Amino acid sequence: MSEKKRIPRHVAIIMDGNGRWAKLRGKERYEGHIEGVAAVRETVRAAVRNGIEYVTLYAFSTENWGRPADEVEALMSLFCKSVISETPELAAEGVRVRIIGHRSHFSTVVREHLDEIERRTAAGNKMTLVLAIDYSSREEITDAVRNIVVKAAQGAIRAEEITPDTISAELYTAAMPDPDLIIRTSGESRLSNFLLWQASYAEFYFPQILWPDWKESDFDKAIEIYASRERRYGLVKETGEQLPKAD
Repeated sequence: MSEKKRIPRHVAIIMDGNGRWAKLRGKERYEGHIEGVAAVRETVRAAVRNGIEYVTLYAFSTENWGRPADEVEALMSLFCKSVISETPELAAEGVRVRIIGHRSHFSTVVREHLDEIERRTAAGNKMTLVLAIDYSSREEITDAVRNIVVKAAQGAIRAEEITPDTISAELYTAAMPDPDLIIRTSGESRLSNFLLWQASYAEFYFPQILWPDWKESDFDKAIEIYASRERRYGLVKETGEQLPKAD
């Protein structure tokens, strides 16, 4: 298998550890989020250089609304500032930005900034950067089921015609490949309601690095680890060996 074929098309990342990074340094939590923006830059540059087609970042979960109000407010401000500062470089690098999640819950100002970054990067053809903002995988699947039920009620589809592909086509990530590799920084090893359907056959990598410390070299290492693994999709590798007989 060639090196090119072992490069994942789609890498998804749970950016974890901003708060712990700040606490270890006696800083406020929002300062960890600010430092985390630099790690996003490192990731995008490494992904473009490695020829990755899609990178999905878990930027703000639906559950994050339950965090302290001042932290949420700081995150909203950071989203807006990041759009202003990062959009020119993303556009220049040929990176197209997509937003998935329920953006209707955000303020008008935040929604306008999210619309702006999508509009100004729409021509990007080197990589798609997907930002999961106010995202919940369970909500995504629930929305998909609702859409299918409506179509069934309208007679557009019969129950026996519903397949996994039917559901995939109704997800926020429709028309995107499922993630080949899912990374969660900080050493935590759970998905936290992120791409539950799409992660069925993904490879997982849980480095101990806190997100603000994540560098291009760390992304490169993750790609090397992915390349060393054998993806079987539930099948058995054909080795010519006989399986042991049952007693």
